[in-house]
Amino acid sequence: LSTIAFQGQRMGAVNAAIALAGLYPLAESGHASSDAGHSLAVNSMLMHLVGVTVWVGGLVALFALSRTGERAGVLVARYSTLALISFALVASSGLVSGFIRLYQPADLFSPYGLLLLGKASLLVVLGVLGVRYRAGMVEKIKEKASAFWSLVAFELFVMGAAIGLGTALAATPLPENPNEFAPLTPAEILTGDPLPPELTPLSWLTVWDIDLLWLGVSVGAIVFYLYGVMRLRQRGDSWPIARTVSWILGMLVLLYVTNGAPNAYQEFLFSMHMVGHMMLSMLVPVLLVPGAPVTLITHVQQARKDGSWGLREWALWAVHTPYAWFISHPLFAAFNFAMSLVLFYYTPLFRWATEEHLGHQWMIVHFLITGYLFVQSLIGVDPQPHKPSFPLKLMLLIGTMAFHAFFGLGLMNEKSLLLADWFGSMGRTWGDDPLTDQAAGGAFAWGVGEIPTIVITLMVAYRDWETDRKSTR
Repeated sequence: LSTIAFQGQRMGAVNAAIALAGLYPLAESGHASSDAGHSLAVNSMLMHLVGVTVWVGGLVALFALSRTGERAGVLVARYSTLALISFALVASSGLVSGFIRLYQPADLFSPYGLLLLGKASLLVVLGVLGVRYRAGMVEKIKEKASAFWSLVAFELFVMGAAIGLGTALAATPLPENPNEFAPLTPAEILTGDPLPPELTPLSWLTVWDIDLLWLGVSVGAIVFYLYGVMRLRQRGDSWPIARTVSWILGMLVLLYVTNGAPNAYQEFLFSMHMVGHMMLSMLVPVLLVPGAPVTLITHVQQARKDGSWGLREWALWAVHTPYAWFISHPLFAAFNFAMSLVLFYYTPLFRWATEEHLGHQWMIVHFLITGYLFVQSLIGVDPQPHKPSFPLKLMLLIGTMAFHAFFGLGLMNEKSLLLADWFGSMGRTWGDDPLTDQAAGGAFAWGVGEIPTIVITLMVAYRDWETDRKSTR
């Protein structure tokens, strides 16, 4: 109904976002919600549902819009990209959902494990065939309508094979869980996951807790960025290597924070939660902003002439809306960045983000966006509506450093435990007591959290000096 009532490019995006958001309750309340590794299971199911929806829905839309001619060739090429991404989502999330139900290496040779290996092999073959088949169909569809039905038949075959394998896997008895009847520990009662091993210097490298959603985001962002740079090079255009390196490093740090030791320990140690917070809001944006992703998109993507909006049009619209003008203003970005610390940790938001899966995902997105907007307003390469002066930038940086120090000292001197019924009830027999661990988190927010701010200050000072030098010349 909303699609009929509200039409246009922007409202179409709003309707699509509402439709995709409606898939989350299915992922959260489905059988994945009771699995060990709750976060991984729910994110895998959500990715699976989104992939299937876009894949099938795109084929229906393709059928409704055009079946032959020049326009059909263009639409098939665009659908091919969506279908490939959707297939990757469906295949990876389906396989991960299967592998988390293998409790020991021997389970890989059980009927369930062998069927899972067969599904993985067949999906890889289908994916390769799909890419090659669609690439050859673009020109054929321009000439004759029968080629369109061949594409539809092939897509239905691939979809049917993927769904059939999933159905067969679901009907196969699961391997026996050796810990099914073991008594739950306090950590398992609270989080659904067992207490990780004692945090040691080596644990920072060896302990991982995979989050498929953010693993996909990080790897996908690197792949598409490198693809864009390759397109530019093929066209004869240059792209600074420093931007590419900065972007890749930023995404690798994001991958580590959301899948490595910070993610594995953040539910059990406040200090590790703070480590993840500071890296998400300060270190990752400092690396991503110099990568200039919007500039890369506008250079790589050609402007569309048929009235539709592609990635380039959406990116340019996003940075030129009145809302973007407001949230990208340096004063608002700095205020939002600083006040988020207090509003998050001293309101019910902290409990929601700690206890609920959706709250945890919101926390990651919020920290990334607030940090990115703040860094972009100071050292951004991408187009932005504001050009703050050097004194204003310096004032905002000093104010941010002072606020971080105030917040960190407040946590270090706090006599009561934040979320005492959570962090104080894990049953840990290793590490500092919860209150001492909380003070360590405050020290990290104050001390180590200032390092990216100092780096930003040096970059701002260097750019101002470079601008003055050019003006003098």
